Amino acid sequence: MVYNKLLKEKGAIRLTFLPFAVPHITQAEIDEVVDTLRSGWLTTGPKTKRFEREFAERIGAPYGLAVNSATAAMHLALDAIGLQAGDEVIVPVYTFTATAEVVIYFRARPVFVDVDPVTCNLDPARLEERITDRTRAIMVVHIAGLPAEMDAIQSIAKSHNLPVIEDAAHAFPAQYRGRMIGTIGDLTAFSFYATKTLSTGEGGMLTTANPVYAERAAIMALHGISHDAWKRYSAGGSWYYEVLQAGYKYNMTDIAAAIGLHQLARSDCLLERRREIAQRYTEAFSRWSELETPPNPAHVEHAWHLYMLRLRPEQLTITRDEFIQALTKANIGSSVHFIPLHLHPFYRDTYRLVAEDFPAALHAYRRAVSLPLYPGMTDEDVEDVIAAVEQIIGVHKI
Repeated sequence: MVYNKLLKEKGAIRLTFLPFAVPHITQAEIDEVVDTLRSGWLTTGPKTKRFEREFAERIGAPYGLAVNSATAAMHLALDAIGLQAGDEVIVPVYTFTATAEVVIYFRARPVFVDVDPVTCNLDPARLEERITDRTRAIMVVHIAGLPAEMDAIQSIAKSHNLPVIEDAAHAFPAQYRGRMIGTIGDLTAFSFYATKTLSTGEGGMLTTANPVYAERAAIMALHGISHDAWKRYSAGGSWYYEVLQAGYKYNMTDIAAAIGLHQLARSDCLLERRREIAQRYTEAFSRWSELETPPNPAHVEHAWHLYMLRLRPEQLTITRDEFIQALTKANIGSSVHFIPLHLHPFYRDTYRLVAEDFPAALHAYRRAVSLPLYPGMTDEDVEDVIAAVEQIIGVHKI
């Protein structure tokens, strides 16, 4: 139910709740899943292998490995580079816990770095000071789908002979200076979670140009069993296999891949709709000095997984949390990305951190609100979000 002009003037709200995120599923995905169920091959099989090939081709990566989450992909990436207990990995503090927790799986230490106050991505200017003789890798996160400054990060990494692992959970299909994310760092992890720009419900992909990394990850993703063990139940397979390492259980199912194949085929259209919504938001919110719209520099292609609006609280009589409550009362869903890791009890207490240790991340978090942004939104839905935000800001501006 949309606002009409009269209702807007009276400060009315939507009659139905607009969710923060809804996956874009069509009949094509449904039919492909049904075909998979009827095929009898539900776990890793031919559709997963096809999805790997087509995804890798889409971004221009030599190797793609479909897994059950971006967390799994990052874990495999760190395993591939040989991370050991006692090593250190640089991690931007403004991210989801998965980026850091995979480091801890190895009994290694995540070393947090503050972020650029505008982009919320890892700040290259703060990177080198955190590198020590125990540093083994640099993790980069592309927040909201906005690529980090990879040239500067890669230059620093190269000077210290460190691999770069990209957490691109938000960043398909993003580009940095004409290069697809997934082809720049040494290894890149993508997420296909239900809210992502390409969704398989749960799922992920690891890409790399390094054949050694690719082979190691493929083995470790399925119990450390010799490569192509998935074929052992096909006509051309064999019952015999060998366990080469103590691996994990990270493989993607053909059911998930069936969804992914059609999401991938529509990825350009899905990105275009996200871009249209983001542009409309920015056009509307740029008129308000009380609001800070997300950056979108010319040298990148933003994936627009999230639209992270930021408030300027010094110009408002309402806090960020109260703003979110007001949006909810207006039947508009929203979220916050992210609570910086050093504010969570586990990281705060384990590594003896305080809130002020990372001022840029702290300041960004306290002002951030993620608005609904997904291809299934109608133009009327978008205008409802804009009207609700503008109504709240209009009432509470100083």
